[in-house]
Amino acid sequence: MLSRTQSRSLTATLALVFAATTLAVFALVGSYVYLALAHQVRTQDDLDIVLATRHTRRLVEELADIRDLRQHDERIESQVLGNEALALEVLDASGYLLLEHNRLERADRLSWPSEVVAASQQITPSAIVERSASDETPFRRLAATARLADGSDVTIIVTRNMHDRWLLLDQYRDRLHLAGAVGVLIAFLMSYLLVRRALGPLRAIARSAESFTVDNLASRIKVGNVPQELQTLIVSLNTMFAGFEQGFNRLSGFTADLAHDMRTPLANLRGATEVALARPRSSEEYQAVLASNLEECDRLSRMIENVLFLARAEHPNFAKHTLEFNVKDELLRIAEYFEGIADDAGVQLDVTGGGRLSADVELFRRAVSNLLANAVRYTPQGGNITLDTHTSGDTMQVAVINEGVALDPALLERVFDRFYRVDPSRTNSQSTNGSTGLGLAIVRTIMDLHGGRVHAESNPGATRFVLTFPLKRG
Repeated sequence: MLSRTQSRSLTATLALVFAATTLAVFALVGSYVYLALAHQVRTQDDLDIVLATRHTRRLVEELADIRDLRQHDERIESQVLGNEALALEVLDASGYLLLEHNRLERADRLSWPSEVVAASQQITPSAIVERSASDETPFRRLAATARLADGSDVTIIVTRNMHDRWLLLDQYRDRLHLAGAVGVLIAFLMSYLLVRRALGPLRAIARSAESFTVDNLASRIKVGNVPQELQTLIVSLNTMFAGFEQGFNRLSGFTADLAHDMRTPLANLRGATEVALARPRSSEEYQAVLASNLEECDRLSRMIENVLFLARAEHPNFAKHTLEFNVKDELLRIAEYFEGIADDAGVQLDVTGGGRLSADVELFRRAVSNLLANAVRYTPQGGNITLDTHTSGDTMQVAVINEGVALDPALLERVFDRFYRVDPSRTNSQSTNGSTGLGLAIVRTIMDLHGGRVHAESNPGATRFVLTFPLKRG
C-alpha cells in the first residue's frame, strides 16, 4: 500500500510548489511595497511638520512681544489650517499656553517632547519625536524655540495625529493580503491546469507502456510530439523493453532446448528399462542395461550441472577468485588430464607458447577443458590438437587448434549458443561422450566474466577457438 506521500499527485504537488513560490514572491514584494509606502507617508508627514514649525517660527520672530503675538494669532494659526491632523501650540517660557489651534485632546496626555530645538538651531526632521496616547493612538511632535523681538522666548509645538495614517496603511495591508490570497489561488489553478497539460505526454507514455505484457513483448512506446526531455525516457524504456523481449525469448528458447535435450536421455532410460523388464534376462544383460542407464544419468547430471553453472555465472554477485599464474603450466596439466581421452580418440596433443595471466584459475581450466573436449570430439583419428598461447599488446590469446573439416562461416557464432550442435557426421565416432550442447556456451560466459571474448576461426584443414583475455598492467 502506497503511503500518502507516495500517492500524492505530481500535478497537485507541482501546482502547490508554484503556488507556494507565488505566495513567497507576493509576500516579499508586498512587504517591500508596504514598507516603502509607510516610509514615504512618514517622510511626507515629517516634512509637513517641519515646514509648519519653520514658518511659525519665522512669523513669531517677526513679532515684538507676547502681546503682539496674541494680536496676530490668526496669522500664526494659518500655518496649520486645512489639515485637521495638525495641531499647533505656543507656550511662554514658564509653560503657559499662549496660543493653540486644533488642539488634540488625546495629545494632552502625552509627555512633553524630550528634545526642543533651540532658537539658534535649524529645524530638521531628526528633532521629531513619536509618542502614543493611552489608547495607543500614535502622534508625532516637534518642539522648537522662537525668540521675539524683545528677547523673550516662546516654545512652538506642532503635533501630527497619525491615526489616519494607521487606517490608510491598515487598509493597504488588507488589500495586499486579499490580492496575495487571490493571486495564490489563481496561480494554483493555472499551475494545475498547465502542469496537467504539460504532463499529458507522460500519461500517454504510461498508457502506451501498459500494452507491454508477456503476451505482447514486441510492443513499444509510440508517442508523437513529445517534449525533448521525454524523448530520452521513451528511448530508454523501449531499449529496456527490447532487452526484456530478448531475455524472455532466450529464456523460452533455453527452456525449450533444455526440455528437448533432457527428454532424450529420459526416453533412453525409460526405453532400456521397459525392454529389460519385458521378459526375464540374464545377469549380463541386466548389467548392460544398468551400465547404459548409468551413462544416461551421468549425461543428465552433467547437463544439470552446466545449467546451474550458467545460472550462477549470470548472477550479478557471482564471485571470481582472480590470481596470477603461469599459463603454460596450466595448459600442460589440462593436456595431461586429456591424454587418455586423446589416445582413445587417436589424436595427438601439443602445447606451445607461454606467459603469465591474471584470472580465475578454475574458470580458466574449465573454459580450456571445454574447448579441448570439443576439439577431441571433432578431430579425426590421426589428427593433431595444439594448445597455443600468444601475447599481443594488452591481451593474451589462448587458442585450441584442431585438424578436421572446416566449419561453415555462418555457424562460427552459433556454435556458442546453448544446446547448439553441429552436424553429427563431423564428430569423431569414438569420442562423442554424450555432449550436452552447453560446453561452448559456458566458455563464452566465462570469458564475459573476465571481460574478454571467445571467437572461432575455421579454414580447410583446421579450426581455431581463441580465448582473448585482457592483461592487467601495473
